[in-house]
Amino acid sequence: MNKPKCPVHTVSETATALNTGWPAGPKRRLLGWSLLSQLRRDFLGSFQLWQQQYGNVIHLDIWPEHEIIVADPALARELLVTHHQALIRWEHAIQVFSQFDGHSVLTTEGQTWKQKREALQPSFTQKNLQQFIPQIVAATEQAVQSYTTSAKPVETLLTALTMDIITRLLFSNALTGEEMTKAPQAVHTLLMHANAEFYVPMKVPHWLPWKWEKRRALNYLRQWIDQHIQARLALDDANWSPDLLSQLLHLHQQDPTAWSLTSVADECMTLFLAGHETTAVTLRWWLWCMATHPQAQMQAREEIAQVLGQSAPTAETLGQLNYLQQTLKETMRLYPAAPTLLTRRSTQAIQLGNWQFPARTLFIVPLYLMQQDAEWFENPKRFMPERFDGKTTPPRGSYMPFGIGTRVCLGQHLATTEMVVIASMLLQRFNLTLTEPMSFDGMKAVFNVSLRPEKNLPIKLEPLNS
Repeated sequence: MNKPKCPVHTVSETATALNTGWPAGPKRRLLGWSLLSQLRRDFLGSFQLWQQQYGNVIHLDIWPEHEIIVADPALARELLVTHHQALIRWEHAIQVFSQFDGHSVLTTEGQTWKQKREALQPSFTQKNLQQFIPQIVAATEQAVQSYTTSAKPVETLLTALTMDIITRLLFSNALTGEEMTKAPQAVHTLLMHANAEFYVPMKVPHWLPWKWEKRRALNYLRQWIDQHIQARLALDDANWSPDLLSQLLHLHQQDPTAWSLTSVADECMTLFLAGHETTAVTLRWWLWCMATHPQAQMQAREEIAQVLGQSAPTAETLGQLNYLQQTLKETMRLYPAAPTLLTRRSTQAIQLGNWQFPARTLFIVPLYLMQQDAEWFENPKRFMPERFDGKTTPPRGSYMPFGIGTRVCLGQHLATTEMVVIASMLLQRFNLTLTEPMSFDGMKAVFNVSLRPEKNLPIKLEPLNS
């Protein structure tokens, strides 16, 4: 079935009057909560079906909300850039996240968010992050050396590695053996509960009796973070390690009111959770793309051999791994870790294209749809790293795996740096092969807070020197 033409563009070509009605969308039954059940069963499949039926601007009538799916790049950019001051994040999602992220830069709004963002921004510039590359290299070296004699699935390797890296960058300490077991279990529990609560149209307090696993996981992570903070405060600040915790505690010293120790702990929690999960998931998909495209894997390995030889990557050499970076960008196009940006709510009436939407409308920007749309990308389901060779540019707004506008991901430079380091060191040491015959499109993607493979990847890391 051919996708209907975008109704916004249809209107703009034939009239100048604003359309104040709702775009087309699936009909609701009773309160429309059946649509929530449909999304919970198959989030991505539902979006794809509705796009085929109704086009790039879709109305979901789910009482008490009106939600608009914006799958047109120009309109998505207009929404997030032009109208950013008229948007806040969906309150229900923020309530879910704030139960473990507290009042961090992820969950706050308005002037509080602006002050936090401006204070944290210098810590996440490319220049500042260069100091952490040796720690990323050291953690990766340790992980790959232990993996050569291990039967761990690649998912376990990547989760443990990215969690160890963010722990080193936050606290200058590697995860201990006990933490390497308990921390991933706690994170998995929190994400499992968060994903379930997104589809319940009301706040679900974590003190309910059946939420005991969530409470235990949250208490473990909070106590673990607090131990690191108290241990650092017990030292003279002249002896503090130059890590992210020290940068946060310096903010506390400068303004204890705006940056209480609770605020420091909240930011540590957000950095820990967000700082490893999306990176690990993206690297899973990158392994899948490489294992199912041996020619691209060989080309990336040849580039690494030419640029790095057997040496570890450095701040100077990372920028020379152009093709490797193209493979990662193409992976993020096909499998964005966040397949939809966090839902926004309009605080006032806004005009989007030739539509006039009232205040309190919810807006969903489905990156997964846009980045795999034949309207914007040739052969969109194919893995083609050459898309990002700089010779062509995708339409503005059609590719934004880290978001866009004022809310663009704070950690995007950290994530890209970390992924290039890990990917280059894996290809230096391993050949990525499938353990069973499987086509590239045979691995289904499912949405569970982040975009994950439906099952463990049938991938083997074969040491190159064996």
